[in-house]
Amino acid sequence: MDVVSLTEDLAAISSHEDESAAGAFVADWLRDHTDAAVHEDTHGNVIARTGSGAVSLALVGHHDVVPPDDSQVDTGEYLLHRRDGRLYGRGTADMKGSLAAAMLAFRDADPTDGELVFASFAGEEQGGVGCQAAIEDGFAVDYAVVVEGSTGYSAAGVTDVAVAHTGRRGSTIVAEGEAAHAGEVAAGENAIYRATDAVEIVRDLDVPTAEVLGHDLRGSVAVTEIDGGSAWNVVPERCEATVDERTVPGERASLERVETVDGVSLRVDQDVPPMACGDADFADAVLAATAESQDGDPEHVVKPHATDAGWLAAAGTDCVVVGAAEPGEAHTADESVSVEVLRRCRRIYDGVVASWPR
Repeated sequence: MDVVSLTEDLAAISSHEDESAAGAFVADWLRDHTDAAVHEDTHGNVIARTGSGAVSLALVGHHDVVPPDDSQVDTGEYLLHRRDGRLYGRGTADMKGSLAAAMLAFRDADPTDGELVFASFAGEEQGGVGCQAAIEDGFAVDYAVVVEGSTGYSAAGVTDVAVAHTGRRGSTIVAEGEAAHAGEVAAGENAIYRATDAVEIVRDLDVPTAEVLGHDLRGSVAVTEIDGGSAWNVVPERCEATVDERTVPGERASLERVETVDGVSLRVDQDVPPMACGDADFADAVLAATAESQDGDPEHVVKPHATDAGWLAAAGTDCVVVGAAEPGEAHTADESVSVEVLRRCRRIYDGVVASWPR
């Protein structure tokens, strides 16, 4: 089966509200095309294992997607089409195309001295809830190639190997005051003023940085939403501001400083960890397989987006990220993936599996 046709089969399955049908498709396909032990857990994850040995390598993806744009659906069905060497449709880039390539590589693998694992997680787009649940249930591997996008970072059209990525901490600044009539300002405590004082602190925070295998990884901090007040003539008693922080290994911005403002507290709503590969030999081996599979010159790069690799890394897995999606393609109304790069990723995953374990 060609990787493009398998991608089309996968990407046609609605999986933004309920990914169970997509997960069932993946599990059934693996049962039909491999002799691996295939397990669907209660969280919607699909995990397959073959081979045995002291070292385990996993090909890791996810089968959920973000909600489609209206232009990407018709009577509830996802629309797909090919044009100019690309396959268009929700999930083609993020990440059912690379998932299909990983499924085919897993099917054709013949591990002789190690365990090969395939994992497709649910809920990645909801902060990695499926991956977290699997880890809590005991999922553990030594090494993982996470098949999120890594194409087009060092040069246009080149599929690179990401050895690190930022995480995401989403927080809410909560400012509380005391309501009063706007004609009697001194009788109240303006929560919006307190919130803006806290926002000024955020603006002055140092941005976290780290170095991973000789590459600089830079985080960021930004206030992205603010909401407060109840009426034009009322001194507001409450105001909230959302903070998006992109985290790096070993360091966080000092967001707790906002709590030095009277009436202000900080609530952490989401904390997806960053990823840093700790095994340079593994990263080099994947880079070698990636270079052999294309004419370009791939490099080790860092990604500015969180993936399930962060949860795996936090649990002790050495990860890299290699996949077909390009910057700016995922989550868009015209999401698409290059057919050529899909076939390339299939070759890359074949090469990684064939050369591992060392």
